[in-house]
Amino acid sequence: MHRALPGSIFPIVLFLSGTTQAATAKFAGGCFWCMESAYQDVPGVTGVISGFTGGSHPNPTYKGAHTGHYEAIEVSYDPDRISYQELLDLFWVNVDPFDDGGQFCDRGESYRPALFVASESERAMAEASRVEVVKRFATQQVRTPILPSAKFYPVEDYHQDYYKKNPVRYKYYRYRCGRDQRLEKIWGESTSH
Repeated sequence: MHRALPGSIFPIVLFLSGTTQAATAKFAGGCFWCMESAYQDVPGVTGVISGFTGGSHPNPTYKGAHTGHYEAIEVSYDPDRISYQELLDLFWVNVDPFDDGGQFCDRGESYRPALFVASESERAMAEASRVEVVKRFATQQVRTPILPSAKFYPVEDYHQDYYKKNPVRYKYYRYRCGRDQRLEKIWGESTSH
């Protein structure tokens, strides 16, 4: 749009942008390769990074120290195309919410599931979604915590997009780990894999 100020011969040019600032969300659900693959090609998701979060050890690495950290993903998304609620819905059908000792064949603290929230509105939505899971599985104990967002440390490059770079190894790992079988047992047709 071009407009001239009164008494001016020079137009003012206004550039209006329709872009929305990207938002991010952090989720831990066991193996970060599997969580990354669950979100990567979802419309409205603009990027997914595998890494660590939730622990106190600085600069964790996969083959080095990462005590206390969760294997996690950081999802970048366009809130005009996908909501945080939709990301939460996708999270739940990709985890075993009853297992706080790891996920599937991966055992230990770094494989625990968790929702990491960065604001009060995220916390409220995460808690409401957890309540729905608790209602759905009234005879079982949902053990997935909701935690405050913490610094996210991307993991080494060879882990990023592992499922795309190494599809045969990834599929073999996922099958042997029993992830899909367990997800189908818990969630039925609503699983995402």
